[in-house]
Amino acid sequence: MNLLKKNWLVERIAEDALSVALRKYAKGRLIDVGCADKPYEKLTRGLVASHVGLDHENSLHDKSQVDIFGSAYRIPVEDGAFETVLCTAVLEHLEEPAEAIGEMFRILADGGYLIMTAPLFWHLHEEPRDFYRYTEHGLRYLLEKNGYEIAELLPLSGFCVTFGQELVYYLWRFRKGGKINPLWWIVPLFGALIQSVCYALNKVDRSSSFTWMYLVIARKI
Repeated sequence: MNLLKKNWLVERIAEDALSVALRKYAKGRLIDVGCADKPYEKLTRGLVASHVGLDHENSLHDKSQVDIFGSAYRIPVEDGAFETVLCTAVLEHLEEPAEAIGEMFRILADGGYLIMTAPLFWHLHEEPRDFYRYTEHGLRYLLEKNGYEIAELLPLSGFCVTFGQELVYYLWRFRKGGKINPLWWIVPLFGALIQSVCYALNKVDRSSSFTWMYLVIARKI
């Protein structure tokens, strides 16, 4: 993990949480909805029979790892084709989240699991395709309404991580002008310090109502 990255803090926490969830729930064929460059494929090795990446043709991300081009609303596979659906930080970018959740339910085999993350507090990103933020109650409502049974619904941080990570993103704005700007060099070092302290504090911070992100595992029953 590159400690000078502006977001290694949330990436590390999300990866740790997803690693635990995948070891516990992933099985059979897995489809990664909104896969981008499949950042979590390494976590699924040895756990699933295959890791299939789905994304749309106009994605802003690297598309070299995409196996199937399609929409979260219309996934071009048959009913019950996958035992596991992985969907990370995608729901906020969908105009009709309930429709997408229903489509993921369709392609899940009976007894299969949806492993999903969605943000509560986060700045605008990938505009203009940034539509929603989610509380745990909203996620539960959307999933149960579409026939899922909630297995786990976990906040991934407290206030310290949310505040610290957003502070680093804000400070990154002052690196304009390239390497001749002294802040180009100073901000990443200061950011690494902030993120390191917040990572440690997250182990004792219980202010989960300020989480930046939720992890939810839901079963098709």
